[in-house]
Amino acid sequence: MSDFNEDDLNLSSGIAAFEAKHFGRAAQLLSPLAEQGNPEAQYRMAVIQQNGLLGAPHPEEAYKLMKAAAEAGHALAQHGLGFMYMEGECTEQNAAEAVKWFQLAADQGLAGSLTTLAMMYQEGRGVERNEEEAKRLYKLAGFDM
Repeated sequence: MSDFNEDDLNLSSGIAAFEAKHFGRAAQLLSPLAEQGNPEAQYRMAVIQQNGLLGAPHPEEAYKLMKAAAEAGHALAQHGLGFMYMEGECTEQNAAEAVKWFQLAADQGLAGSLTTLAMMYQEGRGVERNEEEAKRLYKLAGFDM
């Protein structure tokens, strides 16, 4: 007997629907899981809400879901939340808060977060300008410096 339950099946099916750009079906499967606190479902529902993939964007709901998934340790959600803070999208712009979330995602090896964090150190956005740290982060992200 497998430990694979209905929630696992709905999560897998919801992710497949999301990847195939069937956002209505994805939301139908993922929304209940997001409400139950599943970070992957929360992240994907946040993307759907943020980008208005089911109609109008819902920035407040997108922020709430992205933050919940980020706080649960979901690296892509941490990166997404960092971007929300960096760009002032779905929440107030806050470069220091963006750095915090990009750092958490970078600590999990997310190259996009390492790169964005490097740029923020290079420009002194949300942190004190630090060329050496920027170079170190770019190198970790796979860039030849």
